[in-house]
Amino acid sequence: MSEIVVLSGSPSEHSRSEQVLKYLGKLLNQENFSVVHISIKDVPHRDLFQGRFDSPAFTDIANLLQNAKGVIVGSPVYKGAYSGVLKALLDVLPQDVLRHTPVLPLMTGGSMSHLLALEYSLKPVLATLKGHNLKGLYFLDRQIDKYKVNPIIDDAILERTKKQLYYFIEIVNTQKLLV
Repeated sequence: MSEIVVLSGSPSEHSRSEQVLKYLGKLLNQENFSVVHISIKDVPHRDLFQGRFDSPAFTDIANLLQNAKGVIVGSPVYKGAYSGVLKALLDVLPQDVLRHTPVLPLMTGGSMSHLLALEYSLKPVLATLKGHNLKGLYFLDRQIDKYKVNPIIDDAILERTKKQLYYFIEIVNTQKLLV
């Protein structure tokens, strides 16, 4: 069973948000967490677009999320919100799939004008799935070099990211003690 599930909502092959998510997964591995990375690109398209909520792929994803000690969800900003393919996936998952689970939301965008997409689009849907939302992270495209091992190239943003990730780890570890 994985302790942390990282869910990437980017349909792009070389996505900044996905590279940041993979980097966070590596940091979590260094902290001795087992991490499973789910990319929306790996979800069967037919199941996704036909809303086959009972497909084996969706059942597997739902089981991973329900059994996770923590979840990180990331997406690029498209038209002021998270990606439509991520929405399609979240819509077919059980209503309480993230019940009592710490969730770290993350978004990437081209400008600061998209910052509120995190607060007004992604976080509300994660709360609807009963996730315990943390503050979240927003990255400008210029703060990320998707071709580097550590894609976060702005030192201040990297420090803030690590601070938020370690807070996420603290919450996950506290949850583990309560169970």
